[in-house]
Amino acid sequence: MVKLNKIYTRTGDDGSTGLTDGTRVPKHSPRPQAYGSVDELNSSLGMVYFCLNKENSNLLHIEIKNLIREIQNDLFDLGADLATPISKEKEKYPALRIKKRQIDKIENKIDYYNKSLKPLNSFILPGGSEASTLLHQSRTIARRAERDISLLSSIEDINLQSLIYLNRLSDLLFVLCRVLNENGLKDILWIPGLNQK
Repeated sequence: MVKLNKIYTRTGDDGSTGLTDGTRVPKHSPRPQAYGSVDELNSSLGMVYFCLNKENSNLLHIEIKNLIREIQNDLFDLGADLATPISKEKEKYPALRIKKRQIDKIENKIDYYNKSLKPLNSFILPGGSEASTLLHQSRTIARRAERDISLLSSIEDINLQSLIYLNRLSDLLFVLCRVLNENGLKDILWIPGLNQK
C-alpha cells in the first residue's frame, strides 16, 4: 500500500530518482522517461474525463467516462510495472505487472465500439467535438509513451505486456475519438494536397 506523508524528500535534488527496488537512476534515463510519459497520458485522460463529466446526462458519455477511469487505474499499474526493474532473483513480494487480461479487456472494448463505425477511406484530422479533440491529444501521448517503452525494452528487460497494452490502448483511444464524434459523423477527413493548388 502506498503511503505519502511527506511530499518533498530532497533525494532528487541531484537529478536522480528512486525506482521501486531502491536503486537510483538519472531522471532523464529511459525508465523514468517511459513511466513519466505514462503519467502524462494519465493526466491528459483526466481532462477528457472532466470534459465528459460536463455532459453527464448522455449515457454514452457516462459509459466512456467510466471506461476512462478504469484505464487511468491501469495506467498507474503500468507506471508501477515500469518503475520496477525485472529482477533475476526470486522476489520477496511479486511486482505489480500489466497482465494479458487487461489487454484482452482493451481489445474487447475496441471491437465493441468499432462495430458501430463506418470504415475510413482517409486519415482524420484531430477535431470535431471537444471531447474527441482532447482524446486525440491523449492518443498521441500514448503513442509517444509506447515509443519510450520500446526504447526502454531495447536496453533493459521489461514486461512485454506493458508495451502491448499501450499499443492496444492507443488504438482504443482512436476508436473512442470517432465514437465521440457522433460515430464518425463529425470526423474531419484529411484531404491530401489540399493546400498545394
